[in-house]
Order: sequence, then structure tokens, then C-alpha cells
Amino acid sequence: MNLPNKLTLMRILLVPVVVAILLCMDPKLMVFNETSGLALRDVLAFLVFAIASITDMLDGMIARKYNMITSFGKFADPIADKMLVNTLLVLLAVSGQASVIAVLIMIWRDLIVDGLRMTASSKGKVVSAGIFGKLKTVLQMFAIIFLLLRNWPFQGIGIPVDQILLWAACACSIFSGAVYFMKLKNYVLESM
Repeated sequence: MNLPNKLTLMRILLVPVVVAILLCMDPKLMVFNETSGLALRDVLAFLVFAIASITDMLDGMIARKYNMITSFGKFADPIADKMLVNTLLVLLAVSGQASVIAVLIMIWRDLIVDGLRMTASSKGKVVSAGIFGKLKTVLQMFAIIFLLLRNWPFQGIGIPVDQILLWAACACSIFSGAVYFMKLKNYVLESM
């Protein structure tokens, strides 16, 4: 197994770690003191998420640079990304930190786009991620960072950067989903 695939597997294995941190650690245990507003579990979850996000960047970069692209990598990398991001979004929605509506829209979009891509792929059409799909992913990752850190350092000045990023990711998700649908609708609707 090559290094990019090991990094992808590492990202998959970090998902249950971040789940265990968020679900099992005491949310009242603060990092610095009671007034910091940052629970130790949130900071640890952020650190695990940051490590996992770095593996996402590294595996693709290494695979392309050293021509280590494999069928396993093409299959597992997007699954690892969605497992990580969607799991955290669901946990953040359950805890009340993220809007359930925004999270549902983004997960539904992913399911629809994956279905469109699979249908097109079965007919020989391969569609790579577009710029808005990539932007959606970047916005989701930054939203998760600020949601995990309880909007630190912006909570002190009252700017809800975490929520702004979450809804920007949701809007970008809708737009990029519509772009995918317009590109691939003929493959899905041809036999209607």
C-alpha cells in the first residue's frame, strides 16, 4: 500500500476517534479556565480534525506528484472526506452548534451528486469535482473549525463567523449541486 492510500486510511480511522472525543469527554472540562469558553473536548476534536484535513491535502498532493494514483485511492479518498466532514456536521447539529437544516441540505446534495456521478460513470462519463464543489469543501472545513472552537476568537466581538461559514458552505453546496445536475441531467433523465 502506497503512502497516499495509508494517509486516506488514517483519515478514515480518525473519524471514530473524533466521534469518541465529542461524545465521551466531559463538555464542562475547560481548556484554560471556566471563562475561556473552550471545552477540552472541542479543542481535541479540532486537533484531530486538523490532522485528518492535512492528510486529505497530503494524500492528493503526493499521489499526483509521484504518480501514485490508484483505483483504491480514487474510491476511498472521497469516502474518507465525506465520512469526516458529514460525521462532524451531524455531531455539531445534534449538539445545537450547527443548523440541522444546513447540515441536511449539504448531506442531501452529496447523495444526489454521488448518484448523478455514478449514473454518468456507468455510461462512460467521468466528471471531476468542479471549482464550486471544491469551494464547498473548503467552506465546510473552515465552518467545522470555527464551530468546534465555538467561534473563537470572534465570539468576543459578536461576529458569528462559524454560522456565516456554515451557511456559505450550504449555499455553495446548493449551487454546485445544481451545476452537477445541469451537466449530468441527460444521463439520468434519458429514459424518463
